[in-house]
Amino acid sequence: MTKKSKAERGRFSSRKKAEAVLRLLRGEELDALSRELGVTAATLSSWREAFLAAGQASLKSRESSAEQDELRRLKEALVDQIMRNEVLREGLRLHEERDPLASGKSRR
Repeated sequence: MTKKSKAERGRFSSRKKAEAVLRLLRGEELDALSRELGVTAATLSSWREAFLAAGQASLKSRESSAEQDELRRLKEALVDQIMRNEVLREGLRLHEERDPLASGKSRR
């Protein structure tokens, strides 16, 4: 069993790991980058998978937030419409109380 290099023992910052992953995503060879950085190909692959998973999760939360914003907007519009209908019903009721002939017209 070979001794792990400093890089293998977690000496990379998140920024350095992200730079390595971006290099992979731009098309650099996994094996060549692995040798250059002194980390295994498996380590680089796991960084790439974690990076992509976090990106996907971030996009999902934004979609969810957009959906929640739209749901909130629609609920507010529904409440507003219900309140308007109640005001109109009350106005119609008061009008019919004052004008007995109006009640027959509105019931048709």
